[in-house]
Amino acid sequence: MSRILGISAYYHDSAAALVANGKIVAAAQEERFTRRKHDHAFPKEAVDYCLAEAGIGAEDLDYVVFYDKPYLKFDRLLETYLAYAPAGFRSFLMAMPLWLKTKLHLPREIRRALGGRLRGKLLFTRHHESHAASAFFPSPFEEAAILTVDGVGEWETATFGKGRGNRIELTAAMNFPHSLGLLYSAFTYFTGFRVNSGEYKLMGLAPYGEPRYAETIRSELLDLREDGSFAMDMRFFRYCEGLTMTNKRFARLFGGPPRRPESPLTQREMDLAASVQAVTEEILLRMARHVRETTGLRKLCLAGGVALNCVANGKIRRSGLFDDIWIQPAAGDAGGALGAALFVHHQLLEGERPAPVGDAMRGAYLGPGYADGQAAGFLRSGDIPHRRFDEEAALLDAVAAEIDAGKVVGWFEGRMEFGPRALGARSILGDPRDPKMQSTMNLRIKFRESFRPFAPCVLRERAAEIFGMDNDSPYMLEVADVLPEHRTTLSEPAKAAMESPDLRERVNVVRSAYPAVTHVDYSARVQTVDEARHGRFYRLLKAFERRTGCPVLINTSFNVRGEPIVRTPEDAYRCFMLTDMDVLVLGTRVLHKTQQPAASREEREAYRAGFALD
Repeated sequence: MSRILGISAYYHDSAAALVANGKIVAAAQEERFTRRKHDHAFPKEAVDYCLAEAGIGAEDLDYVVFYDKPYLKFDRLLETYLAYAPAGFRSFLMAMPLWLKTKLHLPREIRRALGGRLRGKLLFTRHHESHAASAFFPSPFEEAAILTVDGVGEWETATFGKGRGNRIELTAAMNFPHSLGLLYSAFTYFTGFRVNSGEYKLMGLAPYGEPRYAETIRSELLDLREDGSFAMDMRFFRYCEGLTMTNKRFARLFGGPPRRPESPLTQREMDLAASVQAVTEEILLRMARHVRETTGLRKLCLAGGVALNCVANGKIRRSGLFDDIWIQPAAGDAGGALGAALFVHHQLLEGERPAPVGDAMRGAYLGPGYADGQAAGFLRSGDIPHRRFDEEAALLDAVAAEIDAGKVVGWFEGRMEFGPRALGARSILGDPRDPKMQSTMNLRIKFRESFRPFAPCVLRERAAEIFGMDNDSPYMLEVADVLPEHRTTLSEPAKAAMESPDLRERVNVVRSAYPAVTHVDYSARVQTVDEARHGRFYRLLKAFERRTGCPVLINTSFNVRGEPIVRTPEDAYRCFMLTDMDVLVLGTRVLHKTQQPAASREEREAYRAGFALD
């Protein structure tokens, strides 16, 4: 048996994954353990978890594999700094200490972090090989085209190729500094959001605007080709040599300086978001079309940070270019740890890949789980009031009744999700029929911007009749529209509110029978839920459907803004107590806020302030 530990670290979202004889045993991000959002340090806690889940020590590993090649990345950094010298000197001085101390000595750092016990071999894969492996090897396809798109790896910013059986082959690439991920991040920065974590906010903001800058982006910033490759006019950008993404020339082109973080959003930011989203979708569709024509394959696998753009993913599916697509749920750098381990098993060791029967991610429930007794021990130790349910049916009926009554429920069940989405293991749930639920959850639970949409989870067998989806979407990575028969005819006051510069007024317009999960353009980021993958979470939706006739729930991540998703019962209880959540479900145990000691205002404010805004 080959036991392979994959690691991603030092750049963004450090993670570890363990693969034993080709089976994914465990995978987790370091942030969930350290409680530091997007923690990029060596993932020691995640590594320890993976080893414990496999029941082995570091000395039992056959291979440890890092998800990219640091010397090639260093070569790119040096070449870039030299090309822009002396402009990039300040950035160079800031970057070099970490490289000289740590990144150029990764074999030493990895062996040290493993306590000097590693007897197996240490390997390095290329960044986009890791992405491609994470996309294809766990997919439900025997053969498929592969497309990876992100900010930058070593030199590559996008690649494509194909996979068959236990082999992948990448045949073409686009290289730095020309990058779709960095283009999107430049607009993320310019509209006042944080790069590498605010891109999904930009995507959520886009439907409020009009793409009136799209042609400017195409004509001034890009030389876009038919195959989706492009060259960027680097006179408008600073990410090669500076500490910001854009420069004064960029600001003049788009009507003024970047928005200050946390300042009010204006129509300009909404239109910029709509414009770069439209251009991103066009580029990805061109890439997908070229991949289809070049490989001749009718199935597609996607990974890389740009593959988290679920609006674009939905448009690729609906384009008809492919019969089916599959997206790695941990599509960003964290998933590179898993891809690197799978690449070694299948590609280097020629390990067998059985004919796929569904995908190998098992619902992405690959993180730590907590037995009912562990939750009980925590509750007893704090003398915390709660009710235990011996029968699952009674538990689910009780929780469904709470949601039906307008309560916000924290749901903690089974093993934690791997990747950025809460998928029914560490989730906050609410009633999608309640027109006030979106603003309530955004402002009083999540402490985040009011414009942010919430995602629906829907029974798989009911997804087609509500969202027109005939395909599985278990990882919340595709956007679909609420079908016309479920939409609400807008009154004249509602139409007027839709034109208001105040986003809160637009958010509160009731657009469908499921207003809390219907975005301003009638779109929704859908998670389909089935019993095989989701178990008790599926049965909760069934209980809610029996009670209300509604097969949909709001499903958002169990955290507040700036906080990683909760990992332990202690994390969940703290979040429950210091927000306006009404009910907490820890396995078979239900806690009501009204029965708990009240948290002070100072405690609540300190909790919120304890996490950096993202």
